[in-house]
Amino acid sequence: MDKKLRAAVIGVGYLGKFHAEKYAAMDEVDLVGVVDTDITRAEEVATNVGTTAYTDYHELLGKVDAVSVVVHTPAHFEVSRTFLENGVDVLIEKPMTTDLVEADQLIAIAAQRDLIIQVGHLERFNPAVVALRDIIKQPMFIESHRLSVYKPRCTDVSVVLDLMIHDIDIILNFVNSEVKSIHAAGIPVISAEVDIANARLEFVNGCVANVTASRISTRNERKIRIFQRDAYMSVDFANHNITLVRQTAEGNNDLVPGTDIRQLSFDSGDALDDEIRAFVQTVSQRSTPEVTGKMGRDALDIALNIMNQISKTSGKFQLGS
Repeated sequence: MDKKLRAAVIGVGYLGKFHAEKYAAMDEVDLVGVVDTDITRAEEVATNVGTTAYTDYHELLGKVDAVSVVVHTPAHFEVSRTFLENGVDVLIEKPMTTDLVEADQLIAIAAQRDLIIQVGHLERFNPAVVALRDIIKQPMFIESHRLSVYKPRCTDVSVVLDLMIHDIDIILNFVNSEVKSIHAAGIPVISAEVDIANARLEFVNGCVANVTASRISTRNERKIRIFQRDAYMSVDFANHNITLVRQTAEGNNDLVPGTDIRQLSFDSGDALDDEIRAFVQTVSQRSTPEVTGKMGRDALDIALNIMNQISKTSGKFQLGS
């Protein structure tokens, strides 16, 4: 890159301030400013990272090449559209929008103007998920649990859009098949939105995924188990380890005859730093992002279908019906 990428962060609440810190630490980036409707918060973050505070994101138009959009989910569309229409690449926190019409509009604008949308599905950059890419071939059963202690700041949307959508995106990426049908159930417990949910996804290729998310747990837990014809993988994201059970002619363990069992450890890493660095590189090289707008839209589609089913019934919902 001949000159520094001019970047900004729109929304510097809990997550946005970390975006600002990551950009500010990159030699190839000039963090032009941070924006928040709370001027005290904006000034505090701006002071910490050595940039300018704004309360109106429109003031940055013409001054930036790329932005992170980390505002409340209902504002994702309007903020992202404004920057895309003014020639700015965007990293949009998940979920990318609140409905598919908005997502499709953003994707269309970016395509028309040859701009980049990267969606902030952070788990794609988790070292464990990266490590599994060369191991997973054709998964046929997946089970995931994402449990979190209660955090009032996250209750403006359903737990499906807050937590479960992470695992939906990971599963869609691993399975690489269309979803045929969904069974879902969930209820609000503390907030006005659904706080605990379970969904069974059935794919066209025969794979089945059972996905559970809760934000009213007494502990934090992030685990995913993946079964395929020749292997079983169990990932504990919190404790940074993978149990890998593989079929092999030389396998001689007593637990599962004919298999080799290995425990693999991985660094916790810094997924957010990797995500933002990948975005900066994508913008600089005009390449395809790790999580495209289409991928973000696909995860949103499944999440919205799950939410729709929960709101109506716990029976079977056929996509497209």
